[in-house]
Amino acid sequence: MDHELIWGLPVIGYLFLAGLGAGALVTSTSLLLRGKNNPDYFRLARYGAVLSIPTVALGTALLVLELGSFQSGFWFKWINLYTVINLSPMSLGSWLLILYFAIAAPYVYTFLVPNSHSEDRFASLRRNLAYPCIALGIGVAVYTGVLLGAMPARPLWNSPILALLFLISAISTGIASVLLSDWIAAKTGSAKWCAENLGWDRERDSSGKANAEYLLASTDTIFIGFEIMVIFLYFMYAHLTVGDVRMSIKVFEAGGALTTHFWVGVVLIGLMIPAILEIQKILPRLLRGGPYVHSGVMIVVIPTMVIVGGFLLRYVIVVGGQISKLAGI
Repeated sequence: MDHELIWGLPVIGYLFLAGLGAGALVTSTSLLLRGKNNPDYFRLARYGAVLSIPTVALGTALLVLELGSFQSGFWFKWINLYTVINLSPMSLGSWLLILYFAIAAPYVYTFLVPNSHSEDRFASLRRNLAYPCIALGIGVAVYTGVLLGAMPARPLWNSPILALLFLISAISTGIASVLLSDWIAAKTGSAKWCAENLGWDRERDSSGKANAEYLLASTDTIFIGFEIMVIFLYFMYAHLTVGDVRMSIKVFEAGGALTTHFWVGVVLIGLMIPAILEIQKILPRLLRGGPYVHSGVMIVVIPTMVIVGGFLLRYVIVVGGQISKLAGI
């Protein structure tokens, strides 16, 4: 049976990019506050900060485009969202994004100035901005789930667990994006160029680098475990609810239209395999206090799989909600 998809890749892109950017901001602020004056924590925090603005901005642009504001004669229709303040998800989300950019922008700027480091003249401002940035990052990540969950006509979306699932996935993909950015910067030579021309990351400590990467890898493993648990709760909630919700979840079950996408793409590739690989790397240090060692391949493969799984999660939820059974009247 063919189904018309009202919401397509632009909305999926918004949910993914906004979640990833918000997760990167939360990761950045956590590293900054945890690492104190450690230059390697600071370096990874910079990557998260740099990712936090353009990803959310691009995702927001995709959402505005999908909602039709750029149709002929309606170029600035989206401004109407800021003429009122009410409790609708769209209104609250619009103002939340404004606050996100207003607070995150100066936070990001403190990382981009030449010769910036953990104890520079912006250190106090940076740390003070980190606290509201954590709240705003979590808020934007949660909102991506609330935006869908507020639609009772789509039983697959109308779940109280969806916002929590998107929040955990956002932080996990944010962590993965920071780790992947660190590898890309080192391999492309951009880290060296920034150190020579902007004075960034001149001081490196191999033990500090290992500690920071271990912290991110172990935290990501925990969030993957939480995400698996929340997915279980999502299915359990659907099966404990009679009628439309229970029928809608069948798109992910045996013989469903999105069975392979969900169980292979999201659960296996995006969650199970990265968790197993990360556990193998962190257990020696966790159990015996040994060094945290990772191969060059794994530092690329694991974050990439987590990010791909995060995108596919949004894909199957958005598409599944539109091809599954509508709520009865």
